[in-house]
Amino acid sequence: MKRPTNPPTPDGGSLDRRRFLTAAGLAAAGAAAAAATGSSALAAVRPAAGTAAAGAFAVPAEDVPHLRTWMAWPDSTAIWKGRLSGIQSNIALIAKTIARYEPVIMLANAASAARARSLCGSTVTVIDTIPVDDCWMRDTGPVFRTNGSGGLDTVGLGFNGWGGRQTCTRDALVAERIAARLGLPFTRAGLVGEGGAIEQDGAGTLMATRSSIINANRNPGRTQAQLEAAMCAAYGASKVIWFDGIAGQDITDDHVDATSRFLAPGAGLVQMPLASDNDVWANDARQQYRILSTSTTAAGNPIAVTRLQGPDYYKIRSTSQDFVASYANYYVCNGAVISAQFGDTTADSAARTTLTRLFPGRTVIQLNIDHLGAGGGGIHCVTQQQPAV
Repeated sequence: MKRPTNPPTPDGGSLDRRRFLTAAGLAAAGAAAAAATGSSALAAVRPAAGTAAAGAFAVPAEDVPHLRTWMAWPDSTAIWKGRLSGIQSNIALIAKTIARYEPVIMLANAASAARARSLCGSTVTVIDTIPVDDCWMRDTGPVFRTNGSGGLDTVGLGFNGWGGRQTCTRDALVAERIAARLGLPFTRAGLVGEGGAIEQDGAGTLMATRSSIINANRNPGRTQAQLEAAMCAAYGASKVIWFDGIAGQDITDDHVDATSRFLAPGAGLVQMPLASDNDVWANDARQQYRILSTSTTAAGNPIAVTRLQGPDYYKIRSTSQDFVASYANYYVCNGAVISAQFGDTTADSAARTTLTRLFPGRTVIQLNIDHLGAGGGGIHCVTQQQPAV
């Protein structure tokens, strides 16, 4: 969820979550997007050699035990103009915190691997054999699937720089390269999207925004039915709960994981705005709550939805008009829930209390990630879990 009352930019639009209309390789990104949204990227799911029969693998819930967490080290001064040091400090903080609970592997470019190792410390493993463009591992990394019998494979969602808005020459290959490093089968999904755009409950139900998935910048000419079928095939699911979302106001076209999350089959969470907030983001959150509260799971059961109160944007530390103050963008790792705090002490404390109640037996840790929030994302956005099998 964004700060309300965004001022217009010189071109008449609104300031975006990740400043996607920068000059950082936009022309190249557009060319990459055109290629990525062509017929080959939109072909039916193509199982790799050794992949089990369709339907045997499914993406588990995020709270299952993890083998490790994958992250990526940002080093582009073109993308992070004047802000790179702060972003790197936040990424290092997140990585070191998660490493207290499970192994973390950080992908870094060879030229910046030494700095990544220095800031992350010895508890984080930094490798420089898989190059990256940026830090958004939730969107660029592979989606891991299990089959309940010790099998593990991966799916790539055809990342195209959020519809050509950012250069992704390296990031477009991250999912497949991680799979190859692990020796795991890799399947290219029958759609273009990002991991942050799709939430799963691990029992056959997905949720997503139409604005992000059913969008010509990712999936031109595709119908909702076609994309729903592709999502279900990729995730091993059978039902999608759709929210309208918001197109064109941020680089992600309104990723669901900043607002709504699954807690378990039949249980969800939506971050709610203040009653006085009436911008498009606040109304979007209210719509997501209404829809999720009246939806059923793939098994036909009702969904109990918890309200997670968001902060007062006029009481948080950051004054960035692009700031994303999402408690809901937390990451569940082994034994802990890693979330954010923004300086609205009342809201921060209430969010911690809510998450502690929702995740009994896990330690809730709140981090100051204001640089990342000003860059348009959160902790879930920069992590990707590999489940244990």
